[in-house]
Amino acid sequence: MDYIVLDLEWNQSPDGKGTQRKEIPFEIVEIGAVKLNAKFEIADTFSEIVAPSVYKEMHYVTKELIHLDMDQLKKGRPFPEVLGRFFDWCGQDYMFCTWGMMDLTELQRNMRYYNVPQHMKYPLTYYDVQKLFSIAYEDRKSRRSLEYAIDYLKIDKESAFHRAESDAYYTALIFAGLDKRVLRNYSIDYYHNPRNRREEIYAVFDTYSKYVSREFVTREQAMGDREVSSTRCYLCGKPARKRIRWFSGNNKVYYCQAVCEEHGFLKGKIRMRKAEDGKFYVVKTLKLVGKEEAGMIRERQEQVRLKRKIRKKPGSRGN
Repeated sequence: MDYIVLDLEWNQSPDGKGTQRKEIPFEIVEIGAVKLNAKFEIADTFSEIVAPSVYKEMHYVTKELIHLDMDQLKKGRPFPEVLGRFFDWCGQDYMFCTWGMMDLTELQRNMRYYNVPQHMKYPLTYYDVQKLFSIAYEDRKSRRSLEYAIDYLKIDKESAFHRAESDAYYTALIFAGLDKRVLRNYSIDYYHNPRNRREEIYAVFDTYSKYVSREFVTREQAMGDREVSSTRCYLCGKPARKRIRWFSGNNKVYYCQAVCEEHGFLKGKIRMRKAEDGKFYVVKTLKLVGKEEAGMIRERQEQVRLKRKIRKKPGSRGN
Protein backbone atom coordinates (compact mmCIF):
# COMPACT_ATOMS: atom_id res chain seq x y z
CA MET A 1 0.00 0.00 0.00
CA ASP A 2 1.12 3.56 -0.76
CA TYR A 3 0.60 6.64 1.42
CA ILE A 4 -0.64 9.76 -0.36
CA VAL A 5 0.44 12.76 1.70
CA LEU A 6 -1.95 15.48 0.55
CA ASP A 7 -2.02 19.23 0.97
CA LEU A 8 -4.47 21.73 -0.51
CA GLU A 9 -4.53 25.48 -0.83
CA TRP A 10 -7.84 27.27 -1.31
CA ASN A 11 -9.35 30.68 -1.85
CA GLN A 12 -12.55 32.16 -0.45
CA SER A 13 -14.83 35.11 -1.05
CA PRO A 14 -12.77 38.34 -1.14
CA ASP A 15 -15.56 40.06 0.80
CA GLY A 16 -15.15 37.74 3.77
CA LYS A 17 -17.48 35.68 5.91
CA GLY A 18 -21.15 35.80 5.05
CA THR A 19 -20.59 36.35 1.33
CA GLN A 20 -19.22 32.93 0.40
CA ARG A 21 -21.21 30.27 -1.43
CA LYS A 22 -22.63 27.93 1.18
CA GLU A 23 -22.05 24.84 -0.95
CA ILE A 24 -18.38 25.75 -1.55
CA PRO A 25 -17.06 28.22 1.04
CA PHE A 26 -13.46 27.36 0.09
CA GLU A 27 -12.47 26.81 -3.53
CA ILE A 28 -9.36 24.66 -4.04
CA VAL A 29 -6.71 26.44 -6.11
CA GLU A 30 -3.73 24.11 -5.65
CA ILE A 31 -3.22 20.38 -5.05
CA GLY A 32 0.12 19.06 -3.88
CA ALA A 33 0.94 15.52 -2.82
CA VAL A 34 3.81 13.15 -2.08
CA LYS A 35 3.52 9.41 -2.62
CA LEU A 36 5.31 7.23 -0.07
CA ASN A 37 5.72 3.52 -0.78
CA ALA A 38 5.29 0.70 1.73
CA LYS A 39 8.81 1.37 3.03
CA PHE A 40 7.87 5.04 3.65
CA GLU A 41 10.20 6.20 0.90
CA ILE A 42 9.27 9.04 -1.47
CA ALA A 43 8.20 7.43 -4.73
CA ASP A 44 6.68 10.37 -6.61
CA THR A 45 5.20 13.87 -6.27
CA PHE A 46 2.17 15.68 -7.68
CA SER A 47 1.60 19.42 -8.06
CA GLU A 48 -1.07 21.27 -10.04
CA ILE A 49 -2.68 24.72 -10.02
CA VAL A 50 -6.48 24.78 -10.27
CA ALA A 51 -8.14 27.52 -12.29
CA PRO A 52 -10.84 29.22 -10.16
CA SER A 53 -14.43 29.35 -11.37
CA VAL A 54 -16.28 30.49 -8.22
CA TYR A 55 -14.17 33.19 -6.58
CA LYS A 56 -12.53 35.27 -9.29
CA GLU A 57 -10.71 37.55 -6.85
CA MET A 58 -8.21 36.62 -4.16
CA HIS A 59 -9.01 37.02 -0.49
CA TYR A 60 -6.23 39.14 0.97
CA VAL A 61 -5.26 36.47 3.53
CA THR A 62 -5.06 33.81 0.83
CA LYS A 63 -2.86 36.02 -1.31
CA GLU A 64 -0.47 36.66 1.57
CA LEU A 65 -0.29 32.99 2.57
CA ILE A 66 0.14 31.12 -0.70
CA HIS A 67 2.11 33.73 -2.68
CA LEU A 68 0.02 33.26 -5.82
CA ASP A 69 -2.00 35.84 -7.69
CA MET A 70 -5.11 35.48 -9.82
CA ASP A 71 -3.19 35.72 -13.10
CA GLN A 72 -1.15 32.67 -12.09
CA LEU A 73 -4.25 30.76 -11.01
CA LYS A 74 -6.03 31.43 -14.29
CA LYS A 75 -3.29 29.49 -16.07
CA GLY A 76 -4.27 26.32 -14.19
CA ARG A 77 -6.61 23.56 -15.33
CA PRO A 78 -10.29 23.21 -14.28
CA PHE A 79 -10.88 21.35 -11.00
CA PRO A 80 -12.51 18.21 -12.53
CA GLU A 81 -9.57 17.79 -14.90
CA VAL A 82 -6.93 18.29 -12.20
CA LEU A 83 -8.74 15.92 -9.86
CA GLY A 84 -8.97 13.22 -12.52
CA ARG A 85 -5.23 13.49 -13.11
CA PHE A 86 -4.64 13.39 -9.35
CA PHE A 87 -6.64 10.21 -8.73
CA ASP A 88 -5.00 8.53 -11.74
CA TRP A 89 -1.65 9.40 -10.14
CA CYS A 90 -2.75 8.03 -6.73
CA GLY A 91 -3.22 4.51 -8.10
CA GLN A 92 -5.44 1.82 -6.62
CA ASP A 93 -4.11 0.93 -3.17
CA TYR A 94 -3.35 3.90 -0.93
CA MET A 95 -4.25 5.78 2.23
CA PHE A 96 -4.43 9.54 2.58
CA CYS A 97 -2.25 11.43 5.06
CA THR A 98 -2.90 15.11 5.85
CA TRP A 99 -1.83 17.76 8.35
CA GLY A 100 -5.11 18.22 10.24
CA MET A 101 -8.62 17.26 9.20
CA MET A 102 -9.76 20.08 6.90
CA ASP A 103 -8.15 19.06 3.60
CA LEU A 104 -10.25 15.95 3.03
CA THR A 105 -13.44 17.79 4.01
CA GLU A 106 -12.81 20.57 1.50
CA LEU A 107 -11.69 18.10 -1.16
CA GLN A 108 -15.00 16.24 -0.91
CA ARG A 109 -16.99 19.47 -0.72
CA ASN A 110 -15.37 20.68 -3.95
CA MET A 111 -15.98 17.28 -5.55
CA ARG A 112 -19.65 17.50 -4.68
CA TYR A 113 -19.95 21.04 -6.02
CA TYR A 114 -18.35 20.12 -9.35
CA ASN A 115 -20.23 16.80 -9.48
CA VAL A 116 -16.99 14.87 -9.83
CA PRO A 117 -17.42 11.05 -9.88
CA GLN A 118 -16.77 9.49 -6.48
CA HIS A 119 -13.30 7.96 -6.16
CA MET A 120 -13.21 7.28 -2.41
CA LYS A 121 -14.14 4.26 -0.34
CA TYR A 122 -16.27 4.80 2.77
CA PRO A 123 -15.91 4.94 5.67
CA LEU A 124 -12.91 7.07 4.71
CA THR A 125 -9.98 6.42 7.04
CA TYR A 126 -6.77 8.42 6.89
CA TYR A 127 -3.78 9.50 8.94
CA ASP A 128 -3.94 12.93 10.55
CA VAL A 129 -0.20 13.58 10.85
CA GLN A 130 -0.83 16.61 13.07
CA LYS A 131 -2.54 14.32 15.59
CA LEU A 132 0.12 11.62 15.23
CA PHE A 133 2.84 14.20 15.92
CA SER A 134 1.09 15.08 19.20
CA ILE A 135 0.78 11.41 20.15
CA ALA A 136 4.40 10.67 19.34
CA TYR A 137 6.09 13.74 20.78
CA GLU A 138 3.74 15.70 23.05
CA ASP A 139 0.53 15.26 25.07
CA ARG A 140 -1.88 13.70 22.51
CA LYS A 141 -4.15 16.76 22.82
CA SER A 142 -2.18 19.73 21.47
CA ARG A 143 -2.36 20.57 17.76
CA ARG A 144 0.71 22.34 16.43
CA SER A 145 1.43 24.11 13.16
CA LEU A 146 3.39 22.30 10.48
CA GLU A 147 6.28 24.75 10.81
CA TYR A 148 6.39 24.17 14.59
CA ALA A 149 6.74 20.43 14.01
CA ILE A 150 9.49 20.94 11.43
CA ASP A 151 11.41 23.13 13.89
CA TYR A 152 10.81 20.68 16.73
CA LEU A 153 12.26 17.81 14.70
CA LYS A 154 15.11 20.00 13.39
CA ILE A 155 14.25 19.30 9.76
CA ASP A 156 15.88 21.63 7.23
CA LYS A 157 13.51 24.19 5.70
CA GLU A 158 14.19 23.75 2.02
CA SER A 159 11.24 25.77 0.67
CA ALA A 160 8.56 28.20 1.85
CA PHE A 161 5.48 27.02 3.72
CA HIS A 162 1.87 27.46 2.51
CA ARG A 163 2.38 26.04 -0.95
CA ALA A 164 0.70 22.71 -1.46
CA GLU A 165 3.70 20.75 -2.77
CA SER A 166 6.14 22.01 -0.12
CA ASP A 167 3.69 21.49 2.76
CA ALA A 168 2.95 17.97 1.50
CA TYR A 169 6.71 17.31 1.36
CA TYR A 170 7.28 18.52 4.94
CA THR A 171 4.29 16.49 6.15
CA ALA A 172 5.67 13.41 4.38
CA LEU A 173 9.04 13.79 6.12
CA ILE A 174 7.34 13.95 9.52
CA PHE A 175 5.06 11.00 8.74
CA ALA A 176 7.90 8.82 7.44
CA GLY A 177 9.93 9.46 10.60
CA LEU A 178 7.21 8.51 13.09
CA ASP A 179 7.44 5.47 15.32
CA LYS A 180 5.21 3.12 13.34
CA ARG A 181 3.36 2.06 16.49
CA VAL A 182 1.44 5.36 16.41
CA LEU A 183 -0.10 4.34 13.09
CA ARG A 184 -2.68 2.37 15.05
CA ASN A 185 -4.26 5.77 15.68
CA TYR A 186 -5.85 6.36 12.29
CA SER A 187 -8.59 8.96 11.84
CA ILE A 188 -12.08 8.74 10.36
CA ASP A 189 -13.46 11.42 8.06
CA TYR A 190 -17.08 12.42 8.75
CA TYR A 191 -17.97 14.43 5.66
CA HIS A 192 -19.70 11.37 4.23
CA ASN A 193 -21.41 10.43 7.49
CA PRO A 194 -23.35 7.17 8.02
CA ARG A 195 -26.90 7.39 6.65
CA ASN A 196 -28.29 4.17 8.12
CA ARG A 197 -27.55 1.58 10.79
CA ARG A 198 -25.60 -0.62 8.38
CA GLU A 199 -23.11 2.20 7.72
CA GLU A 200 -22.47 3.06 11.38
CA ILE A 201 -18.81 3.09 12.40
CA TYR A 202 -17.22 1.34 15.39
CA ALA A 203 -13.50 1.70 16.05
CA VAL A 204 -11.18 0.87 18.96
CA PHE A 205 -7.85 2.67 19.42
CA ASP A 206 -5.05 2.46 21.99
CA THR A 207 -6.76 4.52 24.68
CA TYR A 208 -10.40 4.97 23.59
CA SER A 209 -13.22 3.75 21.39
CA LYS A 210 -15.22 5.69 18.82
CA TYR A 211 -18.73 5.23 17.46
CA VAL A 212 -20.27 7.27 14.62
CA SER A 213 -24.03 6.94 14.40
CA ARG A 214 -26.51 7.03 11.56
CA GLU A 215 -28.62 10.15 11.05
CA PHE A 216 -31.53 11.24 13.23
CA VAL A 217 -34.17 13.89 12.62
CA THR A 218 -33.64 15.61 15.98
CA ARG A 219 -31.03 15.75 18.76
CA GLU A 220 -33.57 14.29 21.15
CA GLN A 221 -34.17 11.31 18.88
CA ALA A 222 -30.41 10.73 18.68
CA MET A 223 -29.91 10.84 22.45
CA GLY A 224 -32.88 8.53 22.94
CA ASP A 225 -31.35 5.80 20.80
CA ARG A 226 -30.14 2.79 22.78
CA GLU A 227 -26.87 2.38 20.89
CA VAL A 228 -26.04 6.08 21.11
CA SER A 229 -26.56 6.17 24.88
CA SER A 230 -24.89 2.82 25.62
CA THR A 231 -21.58 2.59 27.50
CA ARG A 232 -19.58 -0.55 26.81
CA CYS A 233 -16.01 -1.03 27.93
CA TYR A 234 -13.85 -1.19 24.82
CA LEU A 235 -11.34 -3.53 26.51
CA CYS A 236 -13.70 -6.32 27.54
CA GLY A 237 -16.84 -5.44 25.57
CA LYS A 238 -19.08 -5.67 28.64
CA PRO A 239 -21.70 -3.03 29.51
CA ALA A 240 -20.41 -0.40 31.94
CA ARG A 241 -22.88 0.85 34.55
CA LYS A 242 -23.61 4.58 34.32
CA ARG A 243 -22.96 6.57 37.47
CA ILE A 244 -23.65 9.91 35.79
CA ARG A 245 -26.11 9.80 32.92
CA TRP A 246 -25.61 11.79 29.74
CA PHE A 247 -25.93 15.54 30.28
CA SER A 248 -25.15 18.69 28.31
CA GLY A 249 -25.26 22.43 28.76
CA ASN A 250 -25.48 23.37 25.08
CA ASN A 251 -27.02 20.45 23.11
CA LYS A 252 -23.76 20.03 21.19
CA VAL A 253 -21.50 18.13 23.59
CA TYR A 254 -22.73 15.55 26.10
CA TYR A 255 -20.83 13.78 28.90
CA CYS A 256 -21.38 10.79 31.13
CA GLN A 257 -19.48 8.67 33.64
CA ALA A 258 -19.67 4.89 33.78
CA VAL A 259 -17.87 2.08 35.58
CA CYS A 260 -16.63 -1.22 34.20
CA GLU A 261 -16.39 -3.80 37.00
CA GLU A 262 -13.11 -5.08 35.58
CA HIS A 263 -11.37 -1.97 34.21
CA GLY A 264 -12.69 1.00 36.20
CA PHE A 265 -14.03 4.44 35.28
CA LEU A 266 -15.09 5.36 31.75
CA LYS A 267 -15.54 8.92 30.52
CA GLY A 268 -18.16 9.23 27.80
CA LYS A 269 -18.30 12.14 25.37
CA ILE A 270 -20.78 12.71 22.57
CA ARG A 271 -20.41 15.43 19.96
CA MET A 272 -23.66 16.24 18.20
CA ARG A 273 -22.98 17.00 14.54
CA LYS A 274 -25.23 18.37 11.83
CA ALA A 275 -25.15 16.61 8.49
CA GLU A 276 -25.31 18.35 5.11
CA ASP A 277 -29.03 17.53 4.83
CA GLY A 278 -29.84 19.15 8.20
CA LYS A 279 -30.23 15.93 10.16
CA PHE A 280 -28.10 15.00 13.17
CA TYR A 281 -25.57 12.29 13.91
CA VAL A 282 -23.28 11.69 16.88
CA VAL A 283 -19.62 10.93 17.38
CA LYS A 284 -19.25 9.12 20.69
CA THR A 285 -15.95 8.39 22.41
CA LEU A 286 -15.44 6.27 25.51
CA LYS A 287 -12.15 6.48 27.39
CA LEU A 288 -10.85 4.80 30.54
CA VAL A 289 -9.85 7.44 33.11
CA GLY A 290 -8.62 7.65 36.68
CA LYS A 291 -10.63 8.75 39.71
CA GLU A 292 -9.49 12.36 39.40
CA GLU A 293 -10.69 12.79 35.82
CA ALA A 294 -13.85 10.87 36.61
CA GLY A 295 -14.50 13.35 39.42
CA MET A 296 -14.16 16.23 36.98
CA ILE A 297 -17.23 14.94 35.14
CA ARG A 298 -19.23 15.29 38.38
CA GLU A 299 -17.93 18.85 38.76
CA ARG A 300 -18.89 19.66 35.18
CA GLN A 301 -22.39 18.33 35.81
CA GLU A 302 -22.75 20.52 38.91
CA GLN A 303 -21.65 23.58 36.94
CA VAL A 304 -24.32 22.88 34.33
CA ARG A 305 -26.97 22.51 37.03
CA LEU A 306 -25.89 25.77 38.68
CA LYS A 307 -26.05 27.71 35.41
CA ARG A 308 -29.53 26.37 34.71
CA LYS A 309 -30.66 27.28 38.22
CA ILE A 310 -29.36 30.85 37.82
CA ARG A 311 -31.11 31.26 34.47
CA LYS A 312 -34.41 30.20 36.04
CA LYS A 313 -34.25 32.78 38.85
CA PRO A 314 -36.65 35.71 38.55
CA GLY A 315 -34.86 38.77 37.19
CA SER A 316 -32.00 36.78 35.68
CA ARG A 317 -30.98 37.49 32.09
CA GLY A 318 -33.32 35.82 29.62
CA ASN A 319 -36.45 36.27 31.79
